[in-house]
Amino acid sequence: MKVNLLEYTPNAEKVVASAAKLCYSAVSIDEIQDNLTEEKTTKFLNMLMSYGHESPIEHVSFTFAVEGVSRSLTHQLVRHRLASYSQQSQRYVKLDQFEYVIPPAIEKDSNAKDIFIKAMEESQKAYDEIASSLKEKYINEGMKNGAAEKKSIEDARYVFPNACASKIVVTMNARSLMNFFRHRCCNRAQWEIRYLAEKMLIEVKKVAPTLFKYSGPPCVSGSCPEGKMTCGKTAEMKEKYLGENK
Repeated sequence: MKVNLLEYTPNAEKVVASAAKLCYSAVSIDEIQDNLTEEKTTKFLNMLMSYGHESPIEHVSFTFAVEGVSRSLTHQLVRHRLASYSQQSQRYVKLDQFEYVIPPAIEKDSNAKDIFIKAMEESQKAYDEIASSLKEKYINEGMKNGAAEKKSIEDARYVFPNACASKIVVTMNARSLMNFFRHRCCNRAQWEIRYLAEKMLIEVKKVAPTLFKYSGPPCVSGSCPEGKMTCGKTAEMKEKYLGENK
């Protein structure tokens, strides 16, 4: 899995602090900005986040390039609707040899791994054969080569598994990101999307450390909401996500 922070709102923390201060100030934005030193911004953001005043953080956004993740993951990812997504299309991109993600549990079980890889190879073979058959049919019907190939892979792609690797560009504002981290950094999230969330959090902390200081699963900044389904590792999670802040 590869995660890159492509772009983000410049001076994100100062933007958030300025927007929040405006709500309680009679002075101009220019004056607010002029008075916001780095130290004052950090101090104000710490106070803002402790109050739970989250609407100002919607003014900054972050764009990630994500590669080497499964379609299973992206199906979960796009359920976070307050975001923008651009994903590699299986409709327009012919996959002569599709890459795939092997779950760790399967990777560690030699028998399960052999079965898994065989299934991947059979999916590729079926895709190739279906695409070839349909392409020939469309050409015989008078369709040009390029159009025939495009139309053939539209339907051939249906045999690809959830393990099929994909690429996606994701943009979220900071508030949506925090919600994403609350749900997907949790130990109860599936391993792959949890790994993605952790890598994304590492990236945003590099450019907005105060803003995302307490981001992570709910137990990091409060109590676990999972009830009987809790992983029981609250102390461990606090150390993992807050230890670096000490």
